[in-house]
Amino acid sequence: MINRLARALPFYYGWVIVAVVFVTMAIGVNARTAFSLVLPQLLDEFGWDRGVTAGAFSAGFMVSAVLTPLMGRVMDRRGPVLLMEFGVLATAAGLLLAPLATAPWHIYVTLGVLVGAGSVCHGYTGQSLFLPGWFARKRGFATSVAFSGVGIGSILLLPAMQIGIEAVGWRQACVMLALVMVVVCAPINLLLRARPQDLGVLPDGDLQPVAGVPPLRQIRIVDPAWVAVTWTLARAIRTARFWLLAIGFFGALYTWYAVQVHQTKYLVDIGFGAREAAWALGAVSLAGIPGQIALGVLSDRIGRETVWVIGCMGFVLTYLALLALPFWPTPVLFWAMVLVQGGLGYGITSVLGSVVMEIFEGPHFGAIFGAIMLSGLLGGAAGPFVTGFLHDLTGSYVLGFWLGISAALIAAWTIYLAAPRKIRSVVIS
Repeated sequence: MINRLARALPFYYGWVIVAVVFVTMAIGVNARTAFSLVLPQLLDEFGWDRGVTAGAFSAGFMVSAVLTPLMGRVMDRRGPVLLMEFGVLATAAGLLLAPLATAPWHIYVTLGVLVGAGSVCHGYTGQSLFLPGWFARKRGFATSVAFSGVGIGSILLLPAMQIGIEAVGWRQACVMLALVMVVVCAPINLLLRARPQDLGVLPDGDLQPVAGVPPLRQIRIVDPAWVAVTWTLARAIRTARFWLLAIGFFGALYTWYAVQVHQTKYLVDIGFGAREAAWALGAVSLAGIPGQIALGVLSDRIGRETVWVIGCMGFVLTYLALLALPFWPTPVLFWAMVLVQGGLGYGITSVLGSVVMEIFEGPHFGAIFGAIMLSGLLGGAAGPFVTGFLHDLTGSYVLGFWLGISAALIAAWTIYLAAPRKIRSVVIS
């Protein structure tokens, strides 16, 4: 029935895929982000070290990193449904089991490994394995619309989660979030398909190439010899571009998740209220909605790596604002930090898959992207742990935040050097 529907409405089915991804990420990604709200409760209740407790989030990324190359191969061979449903069930299981925790390793297994491994399947990594292939002319726009679901979910789920924590405790709040995950996400992910060609259509919903009629926006082949290669993972890892992408992904996710995990506690430490800090975390993703869409559209016009650099600069400005807040704790600086983090920093997600696809597009893209995301997830694991460890060591977030700024600058430089524009250039005709 789904296949018949897709063939009857070829253009619209691509946007059905976008809608499913939008809803899944609205809930699934924020199920992982909610760790930032649970972290202060764990510290207060159990008195564990901050670095040790935040390390649970990092542990989830470590396991996710190990799984990511396998995810790419599963996507190439079996498609997205199996991967997404596994992610939903793993995330829900972690949330349901977390209330039983009495020792740090329990949090590592539940909110760390299970939620982390689950969310990487139905989050940015898993969706980027197949979603960009559904579009060509509007790849940046469609991806940014789908990923902007994280912002809607954050402004609804994260404040609700904080209210639930205050009303009934973090344990019951985790159970309620798990139920939402299963009831909403498990059924709709059955609609997903790996490629439009599997349903007899082409990217962007085209029934067949339109000879002689150029699209409003198209991707121009700049390096035909590179594009002519059937890129496998073995071939890709022998190129400098692969390693530049890997370093760039490591730096970007390091800087992103270091601030995401520690921001709430940091704001409370410097004098902001717990609910205000929770609203800030949600507002960051809300600001990411117009930012992601605008930068996604912009990437369809000026290229992917330029938008990536803009996103990295957004995180640099975020850290600088956080470092300045203890000295100038004004609403203007507070909300400026929120706006640049969401409006610019989260723009990276709109090109997360595209910067790799335009270099290594082909039948083995999933395996290649999975290997590059292995590096990215290692960065996502290192960021929260190292930042927490440096706080425990120095009693301050200053050194950790400056390290985050350095990681963002390295990420911007390496992706620019990888230069997707020199393989496939986005042009306006």
